[in-house]
Amino acid sequence: MKRFPWPILFVLAASGTLVSAPVLAGPIEPLPSAPPPAAPAAPADVAAPPASAKKTGSGLASKVLFKGKGSAHPGPHDKVTVQYTGWTTDGKMFDSSIPTGEPARFPLDAVIKGWGEGLQLMVKGEKRRFWIPAELAYGDTPTRPGAPTGMLVFDVELLDFVKVAAPPETPADVAEAPKEAKKTPSGLAYKILKHGKGKEHPTADNTVEVHYTGWTTDGKLFDSSVVRGEPATFPLGGVIKGWTEGLQLMVVGDKARFWIPGNLAYGDTPTRPGAPVGTLVFDVELLSIR
Repeated sequence: MKRFPWPILFVLAASGTLVSAPVLAGPIEPLPSAPPPAAPAAPADVAAPPASAKKTGSGLASKVLFKGKGSAHPGPHDKVTVQYTGWTTDGKMFDSSIPTGEPARFPLDAVIKGWGEGLQLMVKGEKRRFWIPAELAYGDTPTRPGAPTGMLVFDVELLDFVKVAAPPETPADVAEAPKEAKKTPSGLAYKILKHGKGKEHPTADNTVEVHYTGWTTDGKLFDSSVVRGEPATFPLGGVIKGWTEGLQLMVVGDKARFWIPGNLAYGDTPTRPGAPVGTLVFDVELLSIR
């Protein structure tokens, strides 16, 4: 019997003859991964909504490209998962989630008005084209170089959405502390909205679990554990001074409203765009002390 040098792989040729082929030494290189999908080309009707598009009272126009199978619509505060591409009316694409290979996720109350309104018209699985007028998008004047302006066109596919509780109503006394509110020497003002049954007060060394909502004095909500649907837990000595002082006035089960002046909060000068400044108003419910 003829001996072959090792390693040898025997294969059957097309003719039926047994032939040998060398076994590859070393690891086999993986095949290159597929390139990410390209963003869609601008639609033919990108310049203006066609006569078949439906319009809302705000001026938002849309048409359904692909019908979904659901019947439920997302609400104004719900978190949505979408794939989308956006163009200006001259056909220039300025944004798309498709080349990233990952859908986009965001709450509907944190996007442009046209998206907030338009996504509520959709059901899960639906794909729709929107023509969003400037006043429902980013306006007609650029806010930064390259920012899209004027009417914008989006193709949006609603993949999923998660229901989120509506944010608490803005307090009627958000602008300033009422006369019945108590004040501490630091300038912190507060009133108890609901009395708890606990007797122990937290100290600055404790960790507390709370539900809270915060507003600026013009009534703008800037943060809320209630909206997120999950209480917050943190060391009381690691938060703004107004919280450290205020929570120590509470017992478990208490719900209080605090008017915290800027020097006990984040200051009176913005440190970053959108950061809350000046007097801040918080409704806080103390759930537990650890």
